[in-house]
Amino acid sequence: MQKTNKNWILLVFGIIMNNSFETNAQQILPINEKSYTDSLQSILQSKQSDSIKARTSYLLSDYWRSKDTVKSKEYLIKGKAMGSKYPLVKALYPFYEGQYYFTRNTSKAAEAFMNAEKELAAFKDKEVYKFRSAAWYNYAIMKKTEKGDAFVIDIAINKAIPLSEKAGDAEKTAHYYSQLGTLLMYNGQFEKAEIYNNKAISLLESKYPNSSILLHAYLAATSNYCYQEKKTEAKKVLDKAGEMLKGYPKSINYPNYYYNEAIYLTLTNQFDKALMSLDKGIPLAKEYNQTMLWQMLVFRKYEVFVRLKEFKKAKEVLLGLLREGPLAADVNSRKAIYDQLAKTNASMGLMEEAYKWSTAYSKTSDSLNDSKLKENINALEAKFRNAENQKMITQLEAENQKAALSAKNTRLANWLLGGAVIFLIAIAIFILYYYRNKAKLISTNAMLEGEERERTRVARDLHDGLGGMLAGVKINLSGWAENQGANINNVELDRIIGQLDNSVKELRHIARNMMPETLLKFGLETALKDLCESVMTNDIKISFQALSVKEKISTKTQLTIYRIVQELLSNAIRHAKAKNIIVQCSQNEDSFYITIEDDGTGFDPTIAGRTKSMGLLNIRNRIALLKGKMNIESIIDEGTVVNVELNSSSIK
Repeated sequence: MQKTNKNWILLVFGIIMNNSFETNAQQILPINEKSYTDSLQSILQSKQSDSIKARTSYLLSDYWRSKDTVKSKEYLIKGKAMGSKYPLVKALYPFYEGQYYFTRNTSKAAEAFMNAEKELAAFKDKEVYKFRSAAWYNYAIMKKTEKGDAFVIDIAINKAIPLSEKAGDAEKTAHYYSQLGTLLMYNGQFEKAEIYNNKAISLLESKYPNSSILLHAYLAATSNYCYQEKKTEAKKVLDKAGEMLKGYPKSINYPNYYYNEAIYLTLTNQFDKALMSLDKGIPLAKEYNQTMLWQMLVFRKYEVFVRLKEFKKAKEVLLGLLREGPLAADVNSRKAIYDQLAKTNASMGLMEEAYKWSTAYSKTSDSLNDSKLKENINALEAKFRNAENQKMITQLEAENQKAALSAKNTRLANWLLGGAVIFLIAIAIFILYYYRNKAKLISTNAMLEGEERERTRVARDLHDGLGGMLAGVKINLSGWAENQGANINNVELDRIIGQLDNSVKELRHIARNMMPETLLKFGLETALKDLCESVMTNDIKISFQALSVKEKISTKTQLTIYRIVQELLSNAIRHAKAKNIIVQCSQNEDSFYITIEDDGTGFDPTIAGRTKSMGLLNIRNRIALLKGKMNIESIIDEGTVVNVELNSSSIK
């Protein structure tokens, strides 16, 4: 491909780049789409909680947004209804609303993404950082036409990538690298684009070899290598993309693959094959509602016809774009098509028609210039009016300044005096409040420490004293029975020994509840798992999930966390009559999170806030001791979710 041809391609690309970047920022779906949607549908039909089903509905809404807008909207509304009582799920709704509007209403999408960022900022969680990262980046894409490529690059570098790194999501970070590469390519900075593409590919190949983001990175790299005329490198990454798509003939990613395949085939002068690839991609892009990608495929077909000097077919392609392509709605794009039509007709010797399109091109340029001239005139007029108004304001301000100065000095003295009094009162109140809270915490701490010491003493006495006595009774009884020979009722004896065994087991269970020996020997995570297993029965199922629970927490703090979980489990079983309970514990940096969700009878949370129940009172005291907070969400006859967050400064 000659240099002149490469420059011509960039001219054509410049026509559509402002409208088509969304194509490369669209949804990233797993390559095996059927397996993905089947798994989501099975979750909706299962007995999972409403919070999980709501998030599943959001994912299905996102999947269908480019294929079936009606289905997408239905799942979005369904997810919103099911997730309304869960704060995090509720906060995710505007993000998926933005996804729904992504390609059909940029202003609504931009507003939704910013609403999502505001709602999600209240949560401190790695998963939330991932959604905030995507919300910022998608917001930038929606504002690209208005604010330009530099704005998108700035948001990607300073918002999206730092948040995705904070989330520990290397896959998403690689996606943003690839997107930066695409933006730089559209602006003709191919060497810089290659650096970001290679960073994305290197990260994904080592950690996520089956990721669909890797597929998109390969395709972006294909385009960039073609524009640099690096045929070998382009073929290598294109083949890797093709290998990933094998076995998935219905993949939504095929139109993008055919587009890049056509670029490579055009570069290597395989024009007939390039047209075959484009003819495969165009109907698929239309079927999947990939409007901008369809447009890019059609324009690429125009380029091939020009290279083949089949100007009549090239002209038909351009006229088709004017008739039904979204390019026709954009003035700058329409102007560029008029220019290409003028040149194509001139190449065919149709000078009269070439003149017609050249005139249309000039008129469009004039209208654009007139519009800009009017904007400039209006701006100058507004500037002049502001200057005149400022003169009047300055004059009035000068006249009032002297009169206001003395009154200002008097008010200032009064304010200073009043402010000093208020400041002293505020300090006094703060000191009083601080020492009252400190005294309360000291009292609570002493009470809980005393309680734990007493528990330890009683547990030791039960285990070593009464437990040893019962074991001795069993041994003596067995020895006596052997001496009696055939004169004893063995059935009755076995029953009595069985009762003694059960008594010893119950005694050990009580001792373990009073002082968990597992905690002291094996740590918090093992102790919590052991606790969950110890209270499970045939009728009560408990799922324990732990994530990044560190063992560097002090034994005293571990014991406090253990008591909180123990009391919450007891409430779920005894009071809520729950049959299925999920216990989740996680640690993010120095913050510790506990979530317990059950399917019990539920209750009115406002009553729980006023109750003097010893169980809840003990839980609140222990949470206060660790400077944490607790949130209870419960619906009668549906279940309860308790979220506890313990402050990092208390965990040592």
